[in-house]
Amino acid sequence: FSVLGRNSLEVFGVTDVTSFDEQTVVLETSCGAMEIVGASLHILVLNVEEGIVTMNGRIDSVSYFDTDSNEKGGQTGFFAKLFR
Repeated sequence: FSVLGRNSLEVFGVTDVTSFDEQTVVLETSCGAMEIVGASLHILVLNVEEGIVTMNGRIDSVSYFDTDSNEKGGQTGFFAKLFR
C-alpha cells in the first residue's frame, strides 16, 4: 500500500472489502485483513479483479491482522471486538 500526505491511500492485493463507512474500512488482502481508520473516508477506486482500492480522507491508522492467528484464538483489536 502507499499513503500520500495522510489524505490518500492506495492498496494493492485486495481480494475483498469486508466493511466500510466514513470512519473505518476493512479489506481482505493477500497479506491478511487490513483495517483503515480515519474520518471522511471515501473509496474512489474499487477493482477487486485487479486487487486495487484507492481512497481519500483523513487517514489516522492502517493495521494488518493475521487471519491465521485469529483462527487459532489469537484475536486482538478489531476482530476481537467483532466476534465477542
